[in-house]
Amino acid sequence: MASNKISKGYALLSVSNKAGLAELGEGLVQLGYELLASGGTAKSLQASGLQVAEVSDVTGVASMLGGRVKTLHPKIHGAILARDTQEHMDELQSHGITPINVVVCNLYPFAKTVAKEGVAMGDAVEEIDIGGVALLRAAAKNFSRVIVLSDPSDYGPVLARMRQDDFSESERRDLAIKAFIHTSNYDEQISSYFMENQKSSEVHLGLRYGMNPHQKPALAFTADQKLPFTGLCCSCASRN
Repeated sequence: MASNKISKGYALLSVSNKAGLAELGEGLVQLGYELLASGGTAKSLQASGLQVAEVSDVTGVASMLGGRVKTLHPKIHGAILARDTQEHMDELQSHGITPINVVVCNLYPFAKTVAKEGVAMGDAVEEIDIGGVALLRAAAKNFSRVIVLSDPSDYGPVLARMRQDDFSESERRDLAIKAFIHTSNYDEQISSYFMENQKSSEVHLGLRYGMNPHQKPALAFTADQKLPFTGLCCSCASRN
């Protein structure tokens, strides 16, 4: 049900895990937010009877490259990154941009995909989220104005606090930290997958076994030009 409250701006929702999405969307509408979403998230919210503006309606650009580019647009990121200053708000207005004050995003299930037996590199690559990470980082960076939600378990408690109209900067900062941890863990999953599938090189060394018999062999990897140590024994002795 739509609210009669004055709009509080957009709440942008772009999620892979849709648990609790309908309830969150309804709660945000009741609080006076306009819902903005793309792709499957928009369809899921609309199926729940909620009015949703699609990202493409705001940007004027349809989802492209098979969905690889949806939210990467100045009208989205400008709306998130603008500080709560008269100068920034005036600049948004001059470009016809409505501020985004809530960002709800979780990422493609990369770890789940690569855990499947025999998954191809091409399939894994398609599960590397680009737009979602950018949304989370932008919202978390601007936590002084924007509420960022990266964990469905936070939806209920955050809605409850928002209904009290007393959501503090400290609470927004806590959610920003959680979003940064989410993207950090995600990047670690991706880099670990690529390291495990990297052929031996001057920067990569596969070890023969793990610390214990039941563990997988370990990997040594560096982003520098070569490993910062010299192997002195076994099969690694010839590697410098």
